[in-house]
Amino acid sequence: MARAPLIQLSDISLTFGGHPIFSDLGFVVQTGDRISLVGRNGSGKSTLMKVMAGLVEADTGQRVIPPGVSVGYMEQDPDLSQFETLGDFALSALDIAEHYKVKIAAEGLKFDPDRPVKTASGGERRRAALAKLMAEDPELMLLDEPTNHLDIEAISWLETTLRESRNSFVVISHDRAFLTALTRATLWIDRGAVRRLEQGFGSFEAWRDKAWEEEDQQRHKLNRKIKAEARWAVEGISARRKRNQGRVRALGELRAERAAQINRQTTAAMAFESGQKSGAKVIEAKNLDLAFGPLEILKDFSLTVQRKDRVALVGPNGVGKTTLIKTLLGEQAPDRGSVKLGTNLQIAVFDQGRTRLDPNLSLWEALTSDPTMAVSGRSDQIMVRGTPKHVVGYLKDFLFAEEQMRAPVRALSGGEKARLLLARLMAQQSNLLILDEPTNDLDIETLDLLQDVLGDYDGTVLLVSHDRDFLDRVATTTIALEPGGKATVYAGGWSDYQAQKPSAKLSKAAKQTTKPNATRPKRETETAGAKTALSFTEKHRLEALPAEIARMEAEIVKLEDLLCQPNLFTEQPVKFNKATTLLLERQEALAQAEALWLELEEKAGE
Repeated sequence: MARAPLIQLSDISLTFGGHPIFSDLGFVVQTGDRISLVGRNGSGKSTLMKVMAGLVEADTGQRVIPPGVSVGYMEQDPDLSQFETLGDFALSALDIAEHYKVKIAAEGLKFDPDRPVKTASGGERRRAALAKLMAEDPELMLLDEPTNHLDIEAISWLETTLRESRNSFVVISHDRAFLTALTRATLWIDRGAVRRLEQGFGSFEAWRDKAWEEEDQQRHKLNRKIKAEARWAVEGISARRKRNQGRVRALGELRAERAAQINRQTTAAMAFESGQKSGAKVIEAKNLDLAFGPLEILKDFSLTVQRKDRVALVGPNGVGKTTLIKTLLGEQAPDRGSVKLGTNLQIAVFDQGRTRLDPNLSLWEALTSDPTMAVSGRSDQIMVRGTPKHVVGYLKDFLFAEEQMRAPVRALSGGEKARLLLARLMAQQSNLLILDEPTNDLDIETLDLLQDVLGDYDGTVLLVSHDRDFLDRVATTTIALEPGGKATVYAGGWSDYQAQKPSAKLSKAAKQTTKPNATRPKRETETAGAKTALSFTEKHRLEALPAEIARMEAEIVKLEDLLCQPNLFTEQPVKFNKATTLLLERQEALAQAEALWLELEEKAGE
């Protein structure tokens, strides 16, 4: 059955500042489409979405929307200057009878419609823009990073609402879990062209890698052909000058073809370098209480962070995740309890609001004016992990073009600001990283690289993120904060936390009791004996071990896959040696964990 087109772009070309963004681009979005729009930072995803929304006019080409089709766009930076409150903005295009829709969206997305625009944060303004779009309910929704500034509960609400909706949508997002759950097709912007895959984001990365592999093979064949033709030209052209001018022209055409090929954008040269080793115990917090007026942040909370731990903090917006980090670092005094920091700590911070970047400075000044990076008497060099380096070369390592060096920070996209902040952070030596929402605005490839870099980092990481996939890939411990001052520590990442939390265990127990052949309940004396067989610490350890074992098994599989790459040893010997050492460590740790689990399981059954 044919599907009706909702929007069609044909032969779209667009140039900014003399640089081509798109050339002869075209595609159709049809009824029922749920599309992820992906591509590297700077590839033009947001610009293309604005072309689709009619906010940016292409230099050439056509944008066609059939009569009667409604298209809605979620703006990243909405203009609310004409409105008193966020609610006034969200309601502005609705009839009175539909005002209830904004109330539903406001509850799901957690924003206050009565908040004055003048006092609203950037995140609150974005949530109001998203609520406005959801309430207007257009046939085609264009969503540009809708999960930024949402906590995991709000992301889950949005995911469920979109899944149950009949609307079509095109979405830009860095959130793998969100894209995998919702999308059925993928548009990939790559070097000014758009390719379409009739499968959701879950299939994108394998498809992209295959496309790149085929491209590399074609380029290799072209290079061999040019080399062979060039050898013939040098050795035999004088003897066959008249007869083979066609072949000479063909050689020139091959060289022109190679010159016209646009190289893929490389990945940023990311690396965290650990300074001197910290003490084995990095942070020890005991019996912390903290409140702001009636709002309880922490209640009798204790935590020990060991060297090399990757600790993730999760919970609703406003629950106190950033405050807990400040308390653990000694920047915020608790009302009760104590915090003891370990020895030799070198702390590096990535802040959520990017407040460490002055928007009026140029990229060049953002690095050279930093006292921790400045080289005395030199305005063109910075100190990168103890070694002087030219500022242009270092910024190019993080994929900034030379013409951007003198541009103001405020002109950067969200992803570029994140890369600049990472560049500053990675120039320092550290052994304790504080990462407050580092994944916002980063493209998928940069997220992959950041995850690998954190895996190789020899220090300790405290992480705040709402990206469930990233948490699963990075975190070894998760602290779940809830309203009322409750903070619970779980082993593993987001999925491990979901499996271990009390509601999950109750759900599992309820399913087991409904089975026809469920095991008979134990007698009271048997239950009492089982309770005393293990100490509290041993019982907690037994519950946590399955998740730790599963995580280690996954890490071992990943390392084995890496070591199976045929050219890894010859081309990247350092990475090969590091992966080999890490694999042996993980295998030994897995054996110890399995032995401990068997020991505790036997003890529990006594």
